[in-house]
Amino acid sequence: MDYHVLMIIKGLFGRYERWNPVHPTYGAFWGMGVGVGCGVGWGPGFGPEVIGYVGAGCGIGFNVGITFAGVGVGLPANFIFEAPYNGVSWIGNLPCISDLQREAAGKLFGFRQKHLSIKGINFFDVKNNLPLITSSACRSIQAFHKQLFCSHKGIVLFWKEKIADFHHLQFCAYILYFVALGPKTLFSRYGRLRLLTMSSSGYATTSALFFLFLAVLVAKISFCFSAKVYVVYMGSKSGEDPDDVLRENHQMLAAVHSGSIEQAQASHVYSYKHAFRGFAAKLSDEQASQISRMPGVVSVFPNSKRKLHTTHSWDFMGLLDDQTMETLGYSIRNQENIIIGFIDTGIWPESPSFSDTDMPAVPPGWKGQCQSGEAFNASSCNRKVIGARFYRSGYEAEEESDAKISFKSARDSTGHGSHTASIAAGRYVANMNYKGLAAGGARGGAPMARIAVYKTCWDSGCYDVDLLAAFDDAIRDGVHILSLSLGAESPQGDYFSDAISVGSFHAASRGVLVVASAGNEGSAGSATNVAPWILTVAASSTDRDFTSDIILGDGAKIMGESLSLFEMNASTRIISASAANGGYFTPYQSSYCLESSLNKTKTKGKVLVCRQAESSTESKVQKSKIVKDAGGVGMILIDDTDQDVAIPFVIPSAIVGKKTGGRILSYLQTTRKPVSRIFGAKTVLGARPAPRVTAFSSKGPNALNPEILKPDVTAPGLNILAAWSPAAGNMFNILSGTSMACPHVTGIATLVKAVHPSWSPSAIKSAIMTTATILDKHHRPIIADPEQRRANAFDYGSGFVNPARVLDPGLIYDSQPADYVAFLCSLGYDQRSLHQVTRDNSTCDRAFSTASDLNYPSIAVPNLKDNFSVTRVVTNVGKAKSVYIAVVSSPPGVTVSVIPNRLMFTRTGQKMNFTVKFKITAPSKGYAFGFLSWRNRRSQVTSPLVVQVAPGIK
Repeated sequence: MDYHVLMIIKGLFGRYERWNPVHPTYGAFWGMGVGVGCGVGWGPGFGPEVIGYVGAGCGIGFNVGITFAGVGVGLPANFIFEAPYNGVSWIGNLPCISDLQREAAGKLFGFRQKHLSIKGINFFDVKNNLPLITSSACRSIQAFHKQLFCSHKGIVLFWKEKIADFHHLQFCAYILYFVALGPKTLFSRYGRLRLLTMSSSGYATTSALFFLFLAVLVAKISFCFSAKVYVVYMGSKSGEDPDDVLRENHQMLAAVHSGSIEQAQASHVYSYKHAFRGFAAKLSDEQASQISRMPGVVSVFPNSKRKLHTTHSWDFMGLLDDQTMETLGYSIRNQENIIIGFIDTGIWPESPSFSDTDMPAVPPGWKGQCQSGEAFNASSCNRKVIGARFYRSGYEAEEESDAKISFKSARDSTGHGSHTASIAAGRYVANMNYKGLAAGGARGGAPMARIAVYKTCWDSGCYDVDLLAAFDDAIRDGVHILSLSLGAESPQGDYFSDAISVGSFHAASRGVLVVASAGNEGSAGSATNVAPWILTVAASSTDRDFTSDIILGDGAKIMGESLSLFEMNASTRIISASAANGGYFTPYQSSYCLESSLNKTKTKGKVLVCRQAESSTESKVQKSKIVKDAGGVGMILIDDTDQDVAIPFVIPSAIVGKKTGGRILSYLQTTRKPVSRIFGAKTVLGARPAPRVTAFSSKGPNALNPEILKPDVTAPGLNILAAWSPAAGNMFNILSGTSMACPHVTGIATLVKAVHPSWSPSAIKSAIMTTATILDKHHRPIIADPEQRRANAFDYGSGFVNPARVLDPGLIYDSQPADYVAFLCSLGYDQRSLHQVTRDNSTCDRAFSTASDLNYPSIAVPNLKDNFSVTRVVTNVGKAKSVYIAVVSSPPGVTVSVIPNRLMFTRTGQKMNFTVKFKITAPSKGYAFGFLSWRNRRSQVTSPLVVQVAPGIK
């Protein structure tokens, strides 16, 4: 197949988004600095700003010159592709890029193109010659329905199909090339633009033809570079007919399209018309600004992409079995009336985890549908999976998916959605296992609950406009709980410029609890989905590990983490990957086992010790493939973050932590001919300590509003076995992430809703939070990886979930939508905007003095000044006549008192207020942690206390 356009645009001096000592760059389009001769334009780079490897003897630097289509200054191999490292793994794209590179290389020699000259180019004139290409350029080209790869720092373009309207192709190619090099260097020095149309079909274009299109460029450049999808959010729906809503949306759009209804309809993507008002449309920045000032508009924000935050665990948590629940008066059959909505990648309905055997008819209040699509029709749903919808418009407006991979339906092609749904509500499977590992019977937390699927996540992520459409439908369909194992990268945006916050606000207002994952960034302050009306979940371990034994030549036996069943029959030579460096890679760079960094002669027949950099998102599986391709027979991967995530490697391999890795490297350095043997993975139960908070789990404080503690709780999210998609390779799989922790809490919330159907979302949330524990299974404080330090509320919120106690919490902290309005007022939201959000008579008359006053089950005071107090209200949901005593563990440096410290209830449903007072006793040393617990012989209702003394207070 012909590739009609192949080009790269790279932003000048574009900083990488995260620090990583290794920055691989392939086929750099340009560069500057010192090196061998004029510098090397191909190979890995290192340091915060490096593009290309510099050469021997240079610490850091830049490649000099420009290389394009294999010509110009630099190595000829450097002619087409670049995979810039921008904090998101580029390894997964390399196989496709390599294939295209080889094919393009074969075609290249048949071209008769004029060589690109660099004479007269001023590489230091950054603004005029190489401006950074923004993400809007990616979106604009999508309007022409071509395929491209986008990154934050560059664009790789290639057209796979014949172009029906070649003028459009020329037009956009001109724009991109114009922006990349600037008009002066483009036409006065390079002559014909033929090198842009690398097609064996013989398309050619002259520079003269460009000027013919120049007028078109001027007229349409705002469309090609500014038009993108925006969400126009207009608050709650107030009874309008959906058809009227759609008509009004078109009229609003027509107002910014010179009154044209046709253009308005063409730009329209979605209308939100069931649970809340708004729409999504393709708009220029100016048009978006105009609409944001129209009456009734709460906010306008761009269509951002969200990422997925990607059994025995229920036994580990002590979930009551069905028989025990029946004995205590909690009927398992109540689950049949609870519907869980999963906004994810879809579902594989034929999985035994989603069997409807012995399930009764669909609940009569259900209003959803089973939407037909590719390999999915109405009969794909059953009495277990009772609804399925899919949403592509927002995704397709931004980028094109690969139809060979994604089903254009609710069918799950990646496995993530099936995995999360089966964790929360999967039916019992007698022999669930992953290639023989973790074998045994397993089920979800609420196996009789119903499942409704809302597929919004595709190959590269989940877009806001699709998410909001899913929220809108799910609330109208009648789900009781929504589970989202996805979210934005931190820091999270403003509540009403964040799709998940908007959708979940309206869900909570309609009595639907939203449970969401905290994220997998691992660092302090990185937790997302932090709105107080969301139940936010961190990830922790269970007592089950998947290990692989490593035997060194000196007899030392080391236990690593692995899911690889491959094993070595005998010991063989082991070397550090740094000793197998090849090409232009330094030993340090090769130690990370990057693509093409290993010398095959040095690697062949050996076990390599590779490194995984801290905060790196490079694929660990890919490293084992790189070692295998270089001739290696095994790999030991030193993970600097000690994440303990088991990986299905393609050769005998195991992961060890930094400390253990140091022992192995010491053995290599002190032994003349070191050897090792790696055994296949096995299942190990009884691992200690358990649970522990995982290294990857995102943590507090809440970067948006530190007065609200996030995450709320932690649940199992490390090496979790659940259903998968056969399209992705297996019927079951083992995954790690807060994505897996979230549905554990969703399952628990379903049990609470089944037993207490009248409880509000905040009441269910309170029951889960106040019954959580901060002790592990051996009654010691929970620790946090990788430091093995004592965990705190920023790691686990209120603690590790405890389903055995959650159905009878004793007291609850309840909140209503009006309380959230008062909370938002305390943050400075104006009354007019909030009235549009709620569409009721809400005012800021009862705004809280601080956001800490929201009746939340935890208490956070991030800027404590002396004589500060907060008020809480608890509701008795236990025995009618109950007495509770306050037990306080004050944070260091602060004295906490509770007034009254004794609560006496005389009836169920009775509410009582209390005040928590804080007094400073020592200067601030950062955040300090304690707890408040209301206790009697039957119940223990615990809230974490998080305090930071204001600067300057002594």
